[in-house]
Amino acid sequence: MSLYKGRPLVLKVAAGLLGLTAVAALAVATTTGGEVPALADGADKGSFVDITKVKPNVKKPRPENDATTGTFTVDCGRNENKHFNPDNFIAQPGVRNGAQHLHDYVGNLSTNADSTNESLERAGTTCKNGDKSAYFWPVVRIDDDDEAEAKVVSCPDVASKLPAVPSQAKAEVDRNLALLKTQIDEANKRLAKNENPGDPNFNQNAIVGPLKDKRVATIDRIAIAIGRNAQRPQGLEQLAPCKLGGGDGGGENELPGNDGEIQRPEVAELTFRGSPAGKVVAMPKFLRVLYGDAKVGTNGPKNAKDSWTCTGFEDEVLLNKYPICPQGSKVKRIHDFPSCWDGKNIDSAKHREHIIYPDAGGRCAKGFKAVPQLRISLTYNIPRDVQQRGQYAVDSFPEEKHNPFSDHDDFANVMSQQIMDRLVNCVNTGKKCRE
Repeated sequence: MSLYKGRPLVLKVAAGLLGLTAVAALAVATTTGGEVPALADGADKGSFVDITKVKPNVKKPRPENDATTGTFTVDCGRNENKHFNPDNFIAQPGVRNGAQHLHDYVGNLSTNADSTNESLERAGTTCKNGDKSAYFWPVVRIDDDDEAEAKVVSCPDVASKLPAVPSQAKAEVDRNLALLKTQIDEANKRLAKNENPGDPNFNQNAIVGPLKDKRVATIDRIAIAIGRNAQRPQGLEQLAPCKLGGGDGGGENELPGNDGEIQRPEVAELTFRGSPAGKVVAMPKFLRVLYGDAKVGTNGPKNAKDSWTCTGFEDEVLLNKYPICPQGSKVKRIHDFPSCWDGKNIDSAKHREHIIYPDAGGRCAKGFKAVPQLRISLTYNIPRDVQQRGQYAVDSFPEEKHNPFSDHDDFANVMSQQIMDRLVNCVNTGKKCRE
């Protein structure tokens, strides 16, 4: 249901916050001339716009008679295991901190700068159906103005550091991974109670220290379970210590120019869709696909995409600005990947030539084949006052200064042939499949 119908609410935002007309809201967010005012390390105030003041701009191709209307949605979670790093093995293979901004990961548990087809194939996954594909995008943060009060613990992720888990050990490993999460949740509940404010060492001695001991025992059980059926992993005990602060992946995950409290998506939906012009063919294994351009300020807008909207506005407005949503609506990112494959290559020199977008009518260029189009939709529960103050932003390369038009996404297909066959069948037969 659209929130446009009847215009239920128009936000009253200070004129200085917006400084934009509806037309300017759709312009490229680039800086010209002198220094622009900013909120600490956050985005320029001019990068925010009241979405209720923007005219509808979404155009969809008209489906042809043989359009494929099925969908295939994969449940890979919301990065509950806090798998973060500033790497990009597609665009900058082998380069640690090559992205200079933090990525959220779901799917493949091993994804980092050194990922190869072989390492991805061996790894585990967060996807419930066993899809080992790598899905990753830059995190969104709230600029908390450097509030120092530590209300949570920040712990190294264990799941993403594990080798491939033998099937015989999976149930026991999963139980202990869940226990690690429970231990963190219990520690955070105690911290929230502020049990002994008069003792500056209380939280460390009474909560964080004992948490380490619990984690040592739990991680050891994980290593033993794997070791019964494969080589026992070494060095996992180094992941036991936690520290105060850091929110949902802040603290040690803060980078120069990219800091603040990481916002985990409230909903992370990974859906493959059909083509308005006909049937789709299977993606090849290890196909790499990029969405958007992380360096739009340097490269220009050719490959950049309007990614931002609010719930209830998805079918009508996409912005290259950060939206300020009306009451009851939530900030949302929509990433529609290219879906016309050259039929030969899993990658190309600039990572874009081998898979391109269809034309305005939904048809692929000559020599290209339609494959299922991946749409990643990310919904965030960002407080409305934070939106109005312009205090949330996407991580970016330093020179992009949190430009919302630099939003981007990456995908590497590591599905088994059986999963890909189910996907293509669902899409081509008009079914709505969820796994």
